[in-house]
Amino acid sequence: MHVLILGGTTEGRRLAGLLDGTPSVRVTSSLAGRVAGPRLPPGEVRVGGFGGVAGLVDWLRAHRVDVLIDATHPFAGTISFHAAEAAATAHVPLLAVRRPGWVPAPGDDWHPVDSLDEAAALLPRLGERVFLTTGRLGLGAFAGPAGADLWYLVRSVDPPGPDVPVPARMRLLLERGPFTLDGERELLRRHRVDVLVTKDSGGAATAPKLTAAREAGVPVVIVRRPPVPDGVRVVAGPEEAAEAVLRDPSLRSGSGHTDPTR
Repeated sequence: MHVLILGGTTEGRRLAGLLDGTPSVRVTSSLAGRVAGPRLPPGEVRVGGFGGVAGLVDWLRAHRVDVLIDATHPFAGTISFHAAEAAATAHVPLLAVRRPGWVPAPGDDWHPVDSLDEAAALLPRLGERVFLTTGRLGLGAFAGPAGADLWYLVRSVDPPGPDVPVPARMRLLLERGPFTLDGERELLRRHRVDVLVTKDSGGAATAPKLTAAREAGVPVVIVRRPPVPDGVRVVAGPEEAAEAVLRDPSLRSGSGHTDPTR
């Protein structure tokens, strides 16, 4: 059985580790290549895009993939829809791994929005010193005139590229989680942060910032995650995904090889 795992997430690495070394299971993990020096999962690894839906279909067929696992970041919406379309075209079973989203606790001051643009428009009413943890690729949403008077502390794994617009008043922190609660408390205090912006990524690695914000009375603008494509089976974690791959007859039936073009 050949399993293709999409994603360089914690869940994707954990799933690859659970499946790698299992008799009769071959694991390939596909990383988008957007992060320099990614943490590589066990098993075979490929880096880079597929060239859209058609390219992914060709790869699934050429490499005789039996099960496709979408373990990408909850906000990597495009690849999830490409995976759903490609899996349906190539007749390969698809399973999505989605960590549960965060849930507000008593004392939280959350302001849910549907996009980074909505988040940027809301900020001037909430604070002046912004802790921005939404990644480097979306910085352009905060570079417009609406936020010209705001100061941004931007945390990212890698720096933004030269073609990415950035806020005029910005300090960049290049750090990779997991983060500690004490560290997040100190960061908010030292930089006098009065509003936090984040995506509802879920998981424990970056959740301490939410606790620190609650304790400090800092409002949080939280971007809702995009939906999973209709009809895609979703599990909450890598253990459940591994169990499905190894035990579920619908994923072990060899249905991927019923496509006569393969």
